[in-house]
Amino acid sequence: MKIRKSSEDYLEAMLVMQERHGYIRSIDIAAELGVTKPSVSYATKRLRENGYITMDKEGLITLTDKGMGIAESMYERHRLLTQFFVRLGICEDVAREDACKIEHDLSEETFQAIKNHVEFFSKK
Repeated sequence: MKIRKSSEDYLEAMLVMQERHGYIRSIDIAAELGVTKPSVSYATKRLRENGYITMDKEGLITLTDKGMGIAESMYERHRLLTQFFVRLGICEDVAREDACKIEHDLSEETFQAIKNHVEFFSKK
């Protein structure tokens, strides 16, 4: 089953929350993504049912191995594409926005080519 783009965004945001705060709460996800608390509740229910996250009785969220894998992949794509665009001369805000738009749709082959390019020129 292919995961939805919105679910990838939620998992990526959860990873960012984990790194930033050491914990993941629905209220923080809503603020990070600019969505309502009911939207987060619906999304976390779907993510929990599909085995991407767990939630304890206090409402703290934990990414499962399955969820962490997707979150890390999306976050790597986001960071690397942002870096690539900035190196092309795009301002950082626009680079971040554009990276977010294409990180989900870019083929693995194209992403790897961009990654190889960025890594090659980072060594120079």
